[in-house]
Amino acid sequence: MPLLPWCCKMKVHLSPEEGNKLYSSVDNMVKTLFGAAASVLSTAPVHGGDINDAYRVSLSTGDYIFLKTNSAANVNFFLTEAAGLQALRSSGKIGVPRILGAGTDAQKGISFLALEFIEGVPRIASYWETFGHQLAELHRAEFLSYENRFGFHQDNYIGASPQKNQPCEKWIDFYRECRLLPQLAMAERYLDPSFMKKADHILEHLDSYLREPDFPSLLHGDLWSGNMLCGPDGKAWIIDPAAYVGDFEADLAMTQLFGSLPERFYDAYSEVNPVDWKGYRERKGLYDLYHLLNHLNLFGRGYLRSVVEIIERYTGAAD
Repeated sequence: MPLLPWCCKMKVHLSPEEGNKLYSSVDNMVKTLFGAAASVLSTAPVHGGDINDAYRVSLSTGDYIFLKTNSAANVNFFLTEAAGLQALRSSGKIGVPRILGAGTDAQKGISFLALEFIEGVPRIASYWETFGHQLAELHRAEFLSYENRFGFHQDNYIGASPQKNQPCEKWIDFYRECRLLPQLAMAERYLDPSFMKKADHILEHLDSYLREPDFPSLLHGDLWSGNMLCGPDGKAWIIDPAAYVGDFEADLAMTQLFGSLPERFYDAYSEVNPVDWKGYRERKGLYDLYHLLNHLNLFGRGYLRSVVEIIERYTGAAD
């Protein structure tokens, strides 16, 4: 397991080291973590995504926890999320909630993931600059990796869609085989044969469009504004990852897909991890394509036009 020769000394371990104990119920977890006399007093729904139910849980000890639930059959959603959270958290570079535990309650027919409840405070004055610096430090963080350095130690999910993370030595091969190909296969029902032919052209010539990065980066994987929040230190914290190791440009592109962050965030990011902005802008559409294909497959034809525009942009008159 060779150590990658990067500038930062923090080693990010790409497997969960805490929060990996499985509990048979929420009550069992609460008593194990907070004492035999601890119990759940109340639960209040928390606004979040449309995949899981989320709650602020008040305990008899005076503590609060954040709880996500789904059907018992979907426990793997939470196990893979915990692995991603732990990988990001172990970097020590950016705020990530602490994992309390996960499990399946057979009696209630649910699976669950419990995290520390983040009580936000007003943002610090340098909120966006600090976020830019911290994300860049995460992307440059040194970690332990196997020989095939792009991917992750397990598959996970992007939203509700399976996300393949089979390790690859080359970033372009990984992006072709584990990102674009699976989504394009699911999207065949939306794309007519002529556009599938153009998509095949992109896949065959992906090395003409993308670059091999100078170093691999641990990525959040789904870094839109809804997966960022202000933490108890007044700084940005990140949640709900679809973590894997890739090119840091993929994370930057996601921050701009559904509304860009303030320019001072990107300026600060580039102070720590210099970005070839001209080349990035030329490549960004292909990173957008993965997420837009996923939205097309999850939510339907409302995303078809955006997908078609990107495919046409990169293929032009290619047959």
